Amino acid sequence: MGRIILNERSYHGYGALDGIGEVVRDRGFKKAVVFSDEFLKTSGVLTKVTDILDGIGMGYELFTAIDPNPSIENVLNGLQAIESAGADVIIAVGGGSVMDCAKASGIIRTNPEFRDVRSLEGVADTKNPTTPIIAVATTAGTASEVTINYVITDVENKKKLVCVDPHDLPIAAIVDPAMMETMPAGLTAATGMDALTHAIEGYITKGAWEMTDMFHLESIRWIAEYLPLAVKNDKKGREMMALAQYVAGMGFSNVGLGIVHSMAHPLGAVYNTPHGVANAILLPTVMEYNAEATGDKYKHIARVMGVKGTEEMSVEEYRAAAVNAVRELSKSVNIPQNLVGIISEEDVDYLAESAMNDACTPGNPRDPKKEEIVAMYMSLLK
Repeated sequence: MGRIILNERSYHGYGALDGIGEVVRDRGFKKAVVFSDEFLKTSGVLTKVTDILDGIGMGYELFTAIDPNPSIENVLNGLQAIESAGADVIIAVGGGSVMDCAKASGIIRTNPEFRDVRSLEGVADTKNPTTPIIAVATTAGTASEVTINYVITDVENKKKLVCVDPHDLPIAAIVDPAMMETMPAGLTAATGMDALTHAIEGYITKGAWEMTDMFHLESIRWIAEYLPLAVKNDKKGREMMALAQYVAGMGFSNVGLGIVHSMAHPLGAVYNTPHGVANAILLPTVMEYNAEATGDKYKHIARVMGVKGTEEMSVEEYRAAAVNAVRELSKSVNIPQNLVGIISEEDVDYLAESAMNDACTPGNPRDPKKEEIVAMYMSLLK
């Protein structure tokens, strides 16, 4: 049986920001807490949203104390901001970090028995939907605006809490490329490769089925074509990457991911490595490891990424072609190609143990052993 859970509504393309006012009016919201971060506040990007709220006479408070890898402390401070404001809606303006923090704070507001935050890890048995969230994306990568997932960093234990809960899904997603135009090239590349990782892992995960395969393949096609343009701040590139990452989210949120994410999560927890960069570095190596468990799916990945003659290739050839296409796209947008200078060899055993225990690992098409994960990390230190 396949299952698809999506936002009540979503708005896409240039001008999608106008959807904020429509949702507020239709739902009769009175007071918001706007979750965002200091960069978006100081750069003026956040003003595009607050101007809309001012224009419709919507009361709001700002909460911008959110780290790039949001912490338990960030979540509890966000919860306090919601409660202090007496807000009936959260407007999350940002990338995955902001949205994940908003989801966790909103869930605890309506399910106070999870106030310790750590108990939300995995599939938490919450009873009530989060305080309503309108999610306004400013990056083209995480798709947090359409997923039932969020990740919180347990700083004390150097661990990422991967949380899966249909109750956290934003009621509305606003995906306006105009919100993404100030993203620097490096962040555009990293978040774009994060989206590609979502699409590829979602396509080959154990839970994949026909409808999600459709989402993921089309997303892979668009990312291969439009990510290099988006990195150059091309308008069409921005628009198509905004759509591609959302469509990938429509898929993977409902079928899960794999060990690229399992291996990337501890890099963020231990070294504060940007999630998209970690995924991008790991993706080709993990694809090689998973190849034997993917049937003919790598042929289709290679095809939609522009590789010619895939129908005439042997299994080994099209699998190698898919991995190479991903590696070349990564190089073309200046992603590092190894983990040298990012992780320490003495931490590899801990990283591998963390990856084995990660919530994404069961979805991987091939069941890994710890020593195999150690070997993959080590191969990227050469």
